[in-house]
Amino acid sequence: MMFKDRQDAGRQLARALEKYRGRDAVVFPLPRGGVALGVEVARALSLPLDLIVPRKIGHPMNPEYAICALAEDGELICNSAEANLVDPQWLREQVDSERREAVRRREHYRRGRPPQALNGRIAILVDDGIATGLTMQAAIHDSRHRGAASIVVAIPVVPRDTFESLKAEVDDVVALDAPLLYRGAVGAYYEDFSQVTDAEVLALLDTLRPPA
Repeated sequence: MMFKDRQDAGRQLARALEKYRGRDAVVFPLPRGGVALGVEVARALSLPLDLIVPRKIGHPMNPEYAICALAEDGELICNSAEANLVDPQWLREQVDSERREAVRRREHYRRGRPPQALNGRIAILVDDGIATGLTMQAAIHDSRHRGAASIVVAIPVVPRDTFESLKAEVDDVVALDAPLLYRGAVGAYYEDFSQVTDAEVLALLDTLRPPA
């Protein structure tokens, strides 16, 4: 399955999530890549949108391959088999760096707006795709920490084995494609997978929310 771009994937994902229209739910796209999709979902289903900002820690030889992910509350979730093979000092420095970047992004993207209350509500976690799943696991952790009554993971594409493991971890997984033979990178499923900038994230968020 191929998607034209993130907006196309978001529109298709919104149709797959139609059963959540009218529910007490909040859409949580993972920045930066998930924001375009989350905005499409929130707009189509008339749901509020907020952000959860986990941070991926990539392998030193391949930054796109996550070996750990840092949750907003500071919890570090790792592939221990991979993390144990890297230099501990390097890993500590990466964690500190990503923690600072998470704080920067939260403050920059929120621009003084308070977070959505999540206690007793449905958290719909949206990203542009999943490879290792560590970043999404950090977002799931944060959703539970914030008191979500149930958690939905919504993605255009995810490897079949990761799809199955997520189904055992959350209340619902909505995936447009869960291939047995994964192409190795999320971008391989998009015609246009351009990097998303902070300015684009802010512009997308401003299409949904009133001024602070």
